[in-house]
Amino acid sequence: MAKKIVSKTENTGWTDPSKRKKVRKRRKPMTEDQKVAAAERLEKARAVRAAKNPNYGMSSIHESLRDMPDDYPVHPNKVKKWIKIQTELANSERKLNRQGVKGAAARQLIHEGYIKNLKKFLRDGDYIDNFYGEHQDKKITRKCVAQAYYWEGPKKDQPKFDVGVWYPLLGTVYTKEMQQSEEEE
Repeated sequence: MAKKIVSKTENTGWTDPSKRKKVRKRRKPMTEDQKVAAAERLEKARAVRAAKNPNYGMSSIHESLRDMPDDYPVHPNKVKKWIKIQTELANSERKLNRQGVKGAAARQLIHEGYIKNLKKFLRDGDYIDNFYGEHQDKKITRKCVAQAYYWEGPKKDQPKFDVGVWYPLLGTVYTKEMQQSEEEE
C-alpha cells in the first residue's frame, strides 16, 4: 500500500492568477498647456509623415478612388465618416436588441450590411449599395452603358427601357410617366 503524502505548505491566501484583477496605475492628467503642446507635436509629426508619403492615409483605399474631387458624392473621406456614424448607430441598435426592443435586430443588421458595403467600396472601388449618405438617405441612380433592344415580337428593333435608369439615348432618366405614355400608344 502507498504512503499518503501530506503537504506542510500553507496556501490559504492563494488565488488563481487568471482571476485576479490587474491594477493599473492611472496616468497623471495633463494640463491645458500640455494638451496644446502635445496636439502641436502630433500635428507636426503627421505633416512630416505626409510629406514623406503623399499617399499617407490612403493605403487601404482603391487606386481609382484616390484622385477623386473633394465635392464628389462618395468621396473616400465622406465614406469614412459614414462608416463611423453607421458603426455608432449599429452599436446603439445592438444595445436596444439586448434590451428586447422590437425591430432593433433588423435595424442593427441593416447598419452592419451598409458598413460592409462601404468598406468594400473603399477596398475595391465598386459601390454595390442602392443608397448612399450618412443615414442611407440618398438613392443611387443607375446609368445605361449599353442600350438593349427587343429582338422579336411587335416591338422588334425598338429600345428597351427600365424606370429610374438614365439613358444616353434619351439624355434623361426614364420615368413612370414615359412608360405609361408608351403603353397608351
